[in-house]
Order: sequence, then C-alpha cells, then structure tokens
Amino acid sequence: MSRTEIARRLRANSTDAERAMWRLLRNRRLASHKFRRQQPIGPFIVDFYCHSERLVVELDGGHHSEQMSHDRNRTHWLEERGYRVLRFWNNDVLRNTESVLETIIGYLKNPSS
Repeated sequence: MSRTEIARRLRANSTDAERAMWRLLRNRRLASHKFRRQQPIGPFIVDFYCHSERLVVELDGGHHSEQMSHDRNRTHWLEERGYRVLRFWNNDVLRNTESVLETIIGYLKNPSS
C-alpha cells in the first residue's frame, strides 16, 4: 500500500481530536494559513502540515505513551530537515482548544520559533 493510500485511509478513520482540529484548520480558518491533513513527508505521514511555514502539528492519543521513542526519532528526523513540530495530546485538543490554537498561532506568527 502506498503512503498516499495510507494517508487516505488515515483521513477516513480520524480520531475525534483529529476531526475537531481539522474543523479549526481547514479552509485557511486559522490565521489564513493553509493546512493539509495526513500529509506524507519523507518516510512519515504527519497529522497536519502548513507548507508555507514548514509547521507540522501532531496529535497524540494514549497509545503514544507506548511509542515515545519512535515519536522522538520522528520529530528529530523532521527537525533535521527544517520542519518545526508541535505535539498536543488529544485530550488538550478536545478540552483546551483555545490554548492549543494560541500555541499554533504563535508559531505561525513567529517563523523563527
């Protein structure tokens, strides 16, 4: 299965937090920046990606506590190639939405972060 097919499948099977975040990011709703979801980058598929700012937004559920080493390696790989990576817990996206959005906006307004 190609990464494009995998990304398509991930989009179809989004978590509640991913669906909520996508409603806030799609159609340039956040500070007029275009985001893509389930975007292939290198060997990975990232949850959300703003190409103009090279900003990756990853949402982590409970299963991520079991794969923290993998996530660190993934983040390191992306950062080595000039991407900025933000990670949020699903719970924060669903319960502290404004804080999550403020953090993302801060990174969009300050590309050198």
